[in-house]
Amino acid sequence: MHTIIAAALVLVQVQSAAAATETATCAPTSEAEIAKLFDRWNTSLATLSPQEVAKNYSEDSVLLATLSDKPRLTQAERIDYFEHFLANEPKGHIDSRDIKIGCNWAVDTGTYTFTLKDGSKVPARYTYTYEFKDSAWLITSHHSSMMPEK
Repeated sequence: MHTIIAAALVLVQVQSAAAATETATCAPTSEAEIAKLFDRWNTSLATLSPQEVAKNYSEDSVLLATLSDKPRLTQAERIDYFEHFLANEPKGHIDSRDIKIGCNWAVDTGTYTFTLKDGSKVPARYTYTYEFKDSAWLITSHHSSMMPEK
């Protein structure tokens, strides 16, 4: 019995050591490339197609949108939000940003302003988290809220 337990412990130690020496393959990227992901998203808004906008999000992404109290957890829910949001023909402009990059993830946080078709402007703060998945950068979470102070 002691031999079986000892053999099992050795096997666990070998597997743990092997797992510790494995390294993830990190997709090469830069702040400029991550900044372009907002441009890609903003360009998809210009299509006025909720489905095109939703393609920027991973299937399990969370959208906490500027003009909705409801967390959008599925593609169908994100498409529903963008059907209403796109009716305003929004055009986003980054006012300030800070980008952090890790292995196959990035975070873009800052402030932006949306200009709507009636000429009104909506200043907001945002956070996009991205993951490099299946050879593409996708939004894994997106939080946007209007500025609390006017």
